[in-house]
Amino acid sequence: MPTFTALTTLTGKDAAEALAEALEALSPEPTGVGVFEMEDGSGLWEVGGYFDAPPDEAGLALLATLHGARPFAVSELPETDWVSKVRRELVPVEAGRFFVYGSHDADKVPEGCEPLLIEAAMAFGTGHHGTTLGCLRALDRLISDGFEAQSVLDLGCGTAVLAMAAARIWDGTVVASDIDAVAVDVAAANVTANGLEGRVLCLEAEGLDHPKLVESGPYDLIFANILKGPLIALADDITSSLRAGGKVILSGILNEQADEVIGVYTQAGNSLVARDEIGDWTTTTLAKIVEK
Repeated sequence: MPTFTALTTLTGKDAAEALAEALEALSPEPTGVGVFEMEDGSGLWEVGGYFDAPPDEAGLALLATLHGARPFAVSELPETDWVSKVRRELVPVEAGRFFVYGSHDADKVPEGCEPLLIEAAMAFGTGHHGTTLGCLRALDRLISDGFEAQSVLDLGCGTAVLAMAAARIWDGTVVASDIDAVAVDVAAANVTANGLEGRVLCLEAEGLDHPKLVESGPYDLIFANILKGPLIALADDITSSLRAGGKVILSGILNEQADEVIGVYTQAGNSLVARDEIGDWTTTTLAKIVEK
């Protein structure tokens, strides 16, 4: 059965959510509606609907006009076995000592690496994206420099690949949190698949106020691979949750956004340790300043 998509963009989260709610009432009804903030720093939000039958283009045009959005772009998607396609295209990733792979590549795991099994799933973080890869490389460098962490937080964990990487190296507390319940379920499944039950706690939480997050802190290391907006909003909370001298690895930052994010974290009481670019994305490592 063919699938049809209808996509548009507009400014502002509230406006986007209002349009998405109106889109759900269209006839024929969409099978799903999504709202996403664009990652290009434009401030635009994307609203999309999926349909089993051709959508009402006149109705879409009216909704776009009423909500101040660009005209919807309607497309028919070919029938594709997406899991098989992703498995074919997602080759293993090497990031220093870490080797990220799917079960279809289990025979390719080299000797002496730290293997991380991640299947294609409904959560971000297979190791292929420049942000996740940058975080793994930053972690590998910290380990090579002799850094040790007994308490680690993977904030906005997605697949929990970063939390699991830390748990492969250190024996202490590792917590993986995400605001998305699906991501938390995927993270927990990955933890089990990697034999790390009891080593990584996966929980649904927004920000750092969850009692379990507070109880497990302060942290020696925090990963925050999210987006510029929430990174800036959480700068003070993340810094407060670090031990003096603790490290924070930040990503989800476009190269042109990096100076602003670094500036905010420096102002919050951290010093820059390293800054790396992979494609369009920057990963930064900072240390909480030890007060004299």
